[in-house]
Amino acid sequence: MKTSPGLWVCILLLAALTAQPTSADSGIKSSVVKVYTVFNRPNYHEPWQRVGQQIFHGSGAIIAGERILTNAHVVSDQTFVRVRRAGEARRYTAQVQSVAHESDLAILTVADQRFFQGATPLPIGELPNFQDKVTVYGFPDGGDKLSITEGIVSRIEHSRYAHSGAYLLTCQIDAPINSGNSGGPVMANDRMAGVAFQGISGGDFENIGYMVPAPVVRHFLRDMEDGRHDGTPDLGISLQKLENPDFRKKYALTDHPFGVLVNKVYPDSPATGRLFTEDVLTAIDGENIAEDGTIEFRKGERTFFGYGMQQKQIGESVVLDVWRSGKPLKVRIDLTRSLDAERLVPHTRYDRPPTYFIIGGLVFEPLTLNYIKEYGTVGNGLSLAPTVLLNAYQNEEPETDRRQTVVLVKVLADEINVGYHDFVDTVIARVNDRPISTMIDLVVAFESHTGPYHVVEDTHGFRLVLDRKKVEAVNSEILRRYGIGADRSADLR
Repeated sequence: MKTSPGLWVCILLLAALTAQPTSADSGIKSSVVKVYTVFNRPNYHEPWQRVGQQIFHGSGAIIAGERILTNAHVVSDQTFVRVRRAGEARRYTAQVQSVAHESDLAILTVADQRFFQGATPLPIGELPNFQDKVTVYGFPDGGDKLSITEGIVSRIEHSRYAHSGAYLLTCQIDAPINSGNSGGPVMANDRMAGVAFQGISGGDFENIGYMVPAPVVRHFLRDMEDGRHDGTPDLGISLQKLENPDFRKKYALTDHPFGVLVNKVYPDSPATGRLFTEDVLTAIDGENIAEDGTIEFRKGERTFFGYGMQQKQIGESVVLDVWRSGKPLKVRIDLTRSLDAERLVPHTRYDRPPTYFIIGGLVFEPLTLNYIKEYGTVGNGLSLAPTVLLNAYQNEEPETDRRQTVVLVKVLADEINVGYHDFVDTVIARVNDRPISTMIDLVVAFESHTGPYHVVEDTHGFRLVLDRKKVEAVNSEILRRYGIGADRSADLR
């Protein structure tokens, strides 16, 4: 039988379209999961209640131990979670087993064993190389079925995780990461090279996606082996690069090309009593630290020197080469604190209600990024929050006598607090002549006071005065009128 060249092209195309996927490809697909989350976030401007139920979906992957690996932001503040495997119709109820918000990772479990039948757990691979080919599996918006896109690894470096603000290793890929892709596996050579978790779109950006790379995933899984999440360790210090030659000369580093300067050691940090202001860190576990604060983590590749510490677990130690007063020495530091512990105002918090205290209609709360975010932004991304709160979040640091920024967030109007109703977003310095470092200090300052008046003073010296006995008489009535069940959050009871 004779056939034309055009007919052969059609036959070949038909064969390609109807060809069965490889067993490896089918195994990957059957282990990709769509995650359906119902969540209810706290209302930080009225901290005794929540915003209201909302729905979100993301992706995940079945890994060893009959577990589902996904992003923390896919299940944060969840009240109910269901999952469905690719190519199947039935949804199963899932439970959140563990969450690492700093690395944006979470583990889900499903009690019904039928969910895992026939699934091949996806193995965790290694950190890919620059320009390695990767395949992204997930359920982005725009459809209900599994989506598969391909790209290459275009950059490996430390960057900020949008969910937590943590500065951790990331892999940039040119496969698009859209809403719904979050938590899906990024595969290379039939192994999971990472977890899709964020992207950049709009403006001049095209196809810029990011994955949580395999080393960060492995750290999380090792952390959870004892059933408890401890976090990613941090030294608790402020550092400055030493790129300026005169800067290095001042610290007698003219013949020593490495190092970063210690500007501050935060209270109760692992480095307290071990490192000091104006120490120069020159190496971490034998890896030289360059003047830009990087180490060579692979031949010809550099990233933030903290990577050498972030691969360790809480409770382990790190050895630093230190240049102090013109002399070299080695300092061993036990890693006892996790990322974010050194912040005065924490990054966004999840899976816990706000801390608050109400007395005489005055509502107090420690400042968090959650509270600032609820003000919203204008079109160019500029926050609408008061400048004093933004400054506290961006610039202020903990001191020995100040561990939180305590704010009078609002006044629940009543006869007892007339004249103070417009006192909002006021940072509190003292209550009844007691300096306020934390919310516990604030509660104690009110409840231990026996004088006739409560006096609240903000950082500008403005004062609010309340009759103590009148406060005791009307406190319950104010709470009842505003539908508030308790005068304080559970963590202060």
